[in-house]
Amino acid sequence: MIKINRIMIAGATSGTGKTTLSLGIMAALKRRDINVRPFKVGPDYIDPGFHKLVTGNNSYNLDSWMLKEDIIKYLFHKNMDNMDMGVIEGVMGLYDGFGVERNGIGSSAHISKILKTPVILVIDGKGMSTSAAAMVLGYKEYDKDVDIQGVIINKVSGDYHYNLLKEAIERDTGIKCLGYLPKDLNISLNSRHLGLIPAEEVDTLNDKIDLLVDYIEKYVDLNGIIDISYNRETIKGQKDYMAPYRGYGEGIKLGIMRDKAFSFYYQDNIDLLMEMGIDIEYISPLKDQHLPDDLDGIYIGGGFPEVFGRELEINQEFKHNLRNALEAGLPAYGECGGLMYLTESIEDLNQCNYEMVGFFPTKSLMTKRLQRFGYVEVETNDGINIRAHEFHHSKVLDNVKLNYQYRIMKKRKGQYVKTWNCGMKKKNVLAGYPHIHFYSNIDFIKGFIDLCRAFRGGDTIE
Repeated sequence: MIKINRIMIAGATSGTGKTTLSLGIMAALKRRDINVRPFKVGPDYIDPGFHKLVTGNNSYNLDSWMLKEDIIKYLFHKNMDNMDMGVIEGVMGLYDGFGVERNGIGSSAHISKILKTPVILVIDGKGMSTSAAAMVLGYKEYDKDVDIQGVIINKVSGDYHYNLLKEAIERDTGIKCLGYLPKDLNISLNSRHLGLIPAEEVDTLNDKIDLLVDYIEKYVDLNGIIDISYNRETIKGQKDYMAPYRGYGEGIKLGIMRDKAFSFYYQDNIDLLMEMGIDIEYISPLKDQHLPDDLDGIYIGGGFPEVFGRELEINQEFKHNLRNALEAGLPAYGECGGLMYLTESIEDLNQCNYEMVGFFPTKSLMTKRLQRFGYVEVETNDGINIRAHEFHHSKVLDNVKLNYQYRIMKKRKGQYVKTWNCGMKKKNVLAGYPHIHFYSNIDFIKGFIDLCRAFRGGDTIE
């Protein structure tokens, strides 16, 4: 048996402060020289960026809708190698997942059961006394296989208020209270239409984290949290899912566009590419003037190209160099913001238009309304099925010149309730709105690598 110390910080609901507490606990553990591996439940890109900043280690997503349970266990084991402790930040409320089924697929609770991880529940204590005990008791009884081992209370008036809540919760639920955070702390993080503003854009973040750690050390029982995490068992004998693919990409050089405009990547995706033996070079469409030499392909993730529209527009030399390379057959794969960047222009909510690469003959429009949100199933024209996630406030203008490669399906209660086309294909370039976790179906990215290898060998598409 492998022993891995681990905990999950989960909110009773969204907005309870689980991200703030997760970051504070991770940073406080680091201050004690504990090597923390951070994780995030669900298809989130922004929170993992904060995790990496406070721990110094890459953060990984755990998604039980997109990935099979055995793959989640395999990736968790692999990513915990040489780490002292795993800290998993939950998503939404503890039991909120795909749909309203009791099995809670995609929820924090489901991940906690798959990985046999104790849960520390974060609740909002504002305006409550004994009712807090009823709330915690309900979460404990809803699914007794979820191992709730502690409670942290946010937005508390002070010691007197906390002790009232603590007495009721511990008396009526048998679950230990591990401290609190006072209300009105000056450590809030600003938001944007897709969630928090990414870590690399927050100038005062380090100061806020230092202050938060001071609060954690003052008000939260960090030793109690460490004790709860200690020496948890995991299932032995995990299959090595990378064994058939190691070295498959040897000799391939892939450019990954990564900067403030394009930062949405699952770290497991990048690790998988490296384990395949692919040589990766990072590129900034904001700063670089041209593509690196001898690339065999490009991966353009999501992000906020609309926020950096002006900077992307004025980098004319890079855009022209990229478009010429794509027209000459250089393979590329783009997701969401990557798709937007490859269109002719992006129009923001103020009707300002920013010229983009212009490879696809269409335009991107930002909208006030969320266009797509949630888990989807993607079926490609090549017969590959893969699970994915969409979350975007933009749309592309449809026209007869666009060649779609994806049929996207959305399910509710086992029935397909919506289908639509996406995944634009032109020459060796494929780009669409779905964010894909490559471990959902490694054949998807394997096909792209085959395309890169063919291009390297001199094959092009007219």
